[in-house]
Amino acid sequence: MGVLESIARFNAAHPWSHNEAYTGLVLRHARTVRRLGGSAAVDVGCGTGNLLAPLSSVFPQVIGIEPDDRAALIAARRFEASDTVRVDHRAFGGEAAHGYDFIVFVASLHHMPLRATLQEAMFALRPGGRIVIIGLSRETADDRLHSSISLLLNPVIGFVRNPRRTAAVPLHMSAPTASASESFDEIRKIAAEVLPGIRMRRRLFWRYSAVWTTPV
Repeated sequence: MGVLESIARFNAAHPWSHNEAYTGLVLRHARTVRRLGGSAAVDVGCGTGNLLAPLSSVFPQVIGIEPDDRAALIAARRFEASDTVRVDHRAFGGEAAHGYDFIVFVASLHHMPLRATLQEAMFALRPGGRIVIIGLSRETADDRLHSSISLLLNPVIGFVRNPRRTAAVPLHMSAPTASASESFDEIRKIAAEVLPGIRMRRRLFWRYSAVWTTPV
């Protein structure tokens, strides 16, 4: 058995969500928007709803949008008694103009057409609102340093967070996944055209971050 195969088997026995490494980053931006008077947040492609509860501690109105039947059902059941959180079982699109103060995509943007989705998000954002993306991109040679570091850190963090071996993927990690087709540079080019001034950077654990604030 090769080294990479051994690492993969270990990771499978100690799974953790790479998206959760960036919950703090998302919430920092969310709190900034809230301090400026924002009241409505939407998690696009919310999956099983992992980010909805933290967002509901910041905003009085939180909407999760999820097209997958099973993931949307799990998320809706988690928040069926909530007065703050609503889960919409649908695809993102046809949003009301200036309907949200905070729009977040966590490992979901690569499931959607990039340019059209960013244009839709810009249309739906209120003045002074903010878009935060924790995204996936197709790996290129420019990503090798971040990927190598992530490969080394991944089993360590998996063991710390989940020291007991498991044979099944946890329910909160069961939303559908897909590979990204666009590279970081391709995404950055399109994003800069649609959202001038967007700030993007490569991150660990096969993610990038992007932040854009609409002019007041």
